Amino acid sequence: MGLAARRGMKISGRDKIFLGIVYLFLGIFVISILYPLIYVVSCSFSSPEALMQGRVVLLPVNPGLQGYKTVFQNAKIWLGYKNTIIYTAVGTLIGTMLTITAAYVLSRREFPARNFVTLIFTITMFFGGGTIPTYLWIKNLHMLNTIWAIVLPGAVSAWLVFVGKTFIRSSIPEELFEATCLDGGSYIQFFTKVILPLAKPILAVVALNYAIGLWNSYYSALIYMSDAGKYPLQIILRDILIQNQVDLTKAATLDINSQQHKQYLSELLKYSLIIVSSAPMLAVYPFIQKYFIKGVMIGAVKG
Repeated sequence: MGLAARRGMKISGRDKIFLGIVYLFLGIFVISILYPLIYVVSCSFSSPEALMQGRVVLLPVNPGLQGYKTVFQNAKIWLGYKNTIIYTAVGTLIGTMLTITAAYVLSRREFPARNFVTLIFTITMFFGGGTIPTYLWIKNLHMLNTIWAIVLPGAVSAWLVFVGKTFIRSSIPEELFEATCLDGGSYIQFFTKVILPLAKPILAVVALNYAIGLWNSYYSALIYMSDAGKYPLQIILRDILIQNQVDLTKAATLDINSQQHKQYLSELLKYSLIIVSSAPMLAVYPFIQKYFIKGVMIGAVKG
């Protein structure tokens, strides 16, 4: 409405009513998204007693850091954090390189098996082997209770390969390949010296997708991991949120002797752990947001 007024456009009464309804709907939608986030943050900073008594509505009540102190004093949480960081870093690196390499190969029209490989990738988007065959396959490869059971099965996403292929074909001129060939360059040199430096937007898209998926993944670890020392953070979070398994015997809080206070603190720990587990991804995203949006738009709109 403001933009139309600045341009000198006349807005009818019906248009004003329509725009008002749209703004109202968007406002309600934004509030419905922001309120749960604000509520979780407020609960994590409130006192355990205020949380259990239901006094937290919007802002923290009797704010403190008891929940976060308990989180960072729990050895299992630190171990889960370390495992998750390792899985995410290794898996993102492997997945990004394999995906962009496959996208580059499929983008070359002279690749003889391009159509056949594309068909194979397409089939995997609709059909899978199932949980039991996949488990037996990983077991026969001796990857149970190893990092590779988390990283390798999902190392290549067919959808991301197609997005990367579309990006390369639509954003990187073929003349650059011809110039590379005239200078005596090979396919590998064109990939490493031309494609990779120019493909930062799509690399950001691919890396962020793999990083978020690995950071939030818990099903693979639940199926393929039996060693508690290799559990990622999401398994620890599941034990606390669903099974209510949390060791508070070493928590250095003001009054930890009463069973009631332990129960209150256990509830507070759930909200604090949600914030701690989500913070890394929330902190990284703003720095690569522009690449993410550009890569998705370029890689997905043009065919």
